Amino acid sequence: MATVILVRHGRTTANATGVLAGRTVGVSLDQTGRDQAALTGDRLAAVPLVAVVSSPLERCQQTTQHILDRQPGKPYTPVDPDLTECDYGQWQGRKLTDLATEDLWPLVQSQPSAVVFPDGESMAAMQSRAVAAIRRHDAAFEAEHGPDAVWAAVSHGDIIKSILADALGMHLDLFQRINVGPASVSIVHYGAGRPSVHATNTDAGDLSWLSKGLHSGDAPVGGGTGHEPQ
Repeated sequence: MATVILVRHGRTTANATGVLAGRTVGVSLDQTGRDQAALTGDRLAAVPLVAVVSSPLERCQQTTQHILDRQPGKPYTPVDPDLTECDYGQWQGRKLTDLATEDLWPLVQSQPSAVVFPDGESMAAMQSRAVAAIRRHDAAFEAEHGPDAVWAAVSHGDIIKSILADALGMHLDLFQRINVGPASVSIVHYGAGRPSVHATNTDAGDLSWLSKGLHSGDAPVGGGTGHEPQ
């Protein structure tokens, strides 16, 4: 199968002020977020991407543009609503410090699989749609471009954490153990037998080794030799 680079959007004005933006329209990258997205674009410039699939929200669209501006070619650029932010319902637009006093907060931390946000989405449904979208796109890009194809998905923190939890074989109740920072890069290869997670939450480092793609196969006992930079 192909290889997906999971990119969280850069820091936003809501992130900086401790507000749960959710699907609020008009939430944009702040200057720090633009700098973060530009750095991520620079890192990915060494990897010819066949596509950059984005959440429809502005902060992801802006991050996507920083990636596209630095690509040597012209990747396919669909927008997929299944990669949009979780629907936090009545929690949307509120301060995180206030939300931490809600009765639902401890359940979000310890048993997210049981969480349904008031007038919003369940975290289990969020994971189901996001994982299905990633696997659908991955199979399509592999079919069109071959097993060495590399593509990027630009999305949101909880979305990417849920995708990584699935790839790692973790129950959703453990996904709060995963950190996904603004404009971070995580890498998953969906092999024939199982997914293989090659990186999580990175914000620096050479990615040129991805230009050759990744191949499915048995996991090397002892860890293998790693990747040689191009």
